[in-house]
Amino acid sequence: MAKQTKKQQVVAKLDGEKLYTVDEALATLREHKAKFDETVEVAMNLGVDPRHADQMVRGMVSLPSGTGKDVKVAVFARGDNADKALAAGADKVGAEDLMEDMQNGNLDYDRVIATPDMMGVVGRLGKVLGPKGLMPNPKLGTVTPNVEQAVKDAKSGQVEFRVEKQGIIHSGIGKLSFKDEDLKANFKALTDAIVKSKPSGAKGKYVRKVTLTSSMGPGLKVDLSEVEGA
Repeated sequence: MAKQTKKQQVVAKLDGEKLYTVDEALATLREHKAKFDETVEVAMNLGVDPRHADQMVRGMVSLPSGTGKDVKVAVFARGDNADKALAAGADKVGAEDLMEDMQNGNLDYDRVIATPDMMGVVGRLGKVLGPKGLMPNPKLGTVTPNVEQAVKDAKSGQVEFRVEKQGIIHSGIGKLSFKDEDLKANFKALTDAIVKSKPSGAKGKYVRKVTLTSSMGPGLKVDLSEVEGA
């Protein structure tokens, strides 16, 4: 018989049907924490079929306590806007040179932002950026004349959420080293934003299941009463 991993041993001891408050879930994850600072993640199962345009759930939300992660940002801009993006902390700023760099496979970024006048250049990267979910989008605020604010938002804890084919949204809400109140504030900000993004085509129960987990920890079902509007 194969030896169980530590995670499998932990899961085996837990009641798989128990519904946790956010406080209880965080306490349980801390009891079983690994030797490194794990990311705390939320998974929300939604009653949507994202293959239909009117059931797509996607947006941006600023996590009040940040993510605990260094976010790498690339910006397509020229002149004064390029200077502002660099001053705001962008990791890479450029135009055609940045496009060529990305075409050559240099895509180690968490967010790509562009000024509207640069979309002719950025449009050529659709096949490269699209599959990675990095294509700048005006609806998400990543195509904007105010690149300075967009860079600051990205660096300070703004995250994108997007429903996957199975109707699930996964997102990190910080590190296990964060205080409980900081993780709870981030949990509330994320879940509120997803509830408010309920699409017109969603039928029946929208939020069906919410799970809290950490990088190496068990997945714990959260009582839906913890999520406003669920």
